[in-house]
Amino acid sequence: MRKNTAAGLVLAMLAASAAAAQVNPDPELGPRPYPPTPRLADGTPNLGPVEPNKGYWSLRQHRDYAAVLTSHDEIPYQPWARAIAMQRREELSKYDPQGYCLPPSGPRLMTTPFPMEILQLPEQERIVMIYEGGAHIWRIIYMDGREHPTGDALNPTWLGHAVGRWEGDTLVVDVVGYNEGNWIDMVGDPHTDQLHVIERFSRPDLYTLHYEATIDDPGAYTEPWTIAFDIMWDPDGEIQEYICQENNIWLGGLRDDFGDAVVQPR
Repeated sequence: MRKNTAAGLVLAMLAASAAAAQVNPDPELGPRPYPPTPRLADGTPNLGPVEPNKGYWSLRQHRDYAAVLTSHDEIPYQPWARAIAMQRREELSKYDPQGYCLPPSGPRLMTTPFPMEILQLPEQERIVMIYEGGAHIWRIIYMDGREHPTGDALNPTWLGHAVGRWEGDTLVVDVVGYNEGNWIDMVGDPHTDQLHVIERFSRPDLYTLHYEATIDDPGAYTEPWTIAFDIMWDPDGEIQEYICQENNIWLGGLRDDFGDAVVQPR
């Protein structure tokens, strides 16, 4: 008889978590209070490095967003979304598209436990966010006052179309135009192509990035809901090359005793 695939998956997930922890350990910071918020020459909060080629944000895994909800006691699922979310939990997330090296969507970009960096380019009127983990991707946030494309011009993508603005010292990022290829967290909470995410980034001190995301998807949830958490700065870190497809522990854990092909995401 073939082994229980779920048991192998648990081991793979634990191994992957351990590997992530080794790649991205918690930074060792001094005692509070931390140094003040760094700023660019124009007074705008600097959300990125303060020294050339040094430092990154040390992202941590939040597997289930129910643990970081700030707006509700529980996620306000529509019935079909609750059913599929619970099914994916029972299956131990073995069909997680990110396990197959597909890009994360929405706030999951900020909960993949690898380094990330924010590069502000005021003269180009854009902000670039670089993510070492996941599919080793980047995203562009347009700061030139443009609107989202509409109709056929809005091509659904993994990361969506992002425009940003400053509200005081908070960067507000508005994102639409997601495809339905990924989950919004590791345990399997779904989304549709109606997903609209409002993100808020603020840096209350040198070592802290406060992240907040409001998830508005009338195709999957009965009302918008919000998550929030803090991310710590590693002042000595440098982003490294990461190739998800190489030595993918997740896929290895999904092979059976006979070496059959892995199950495919659905």
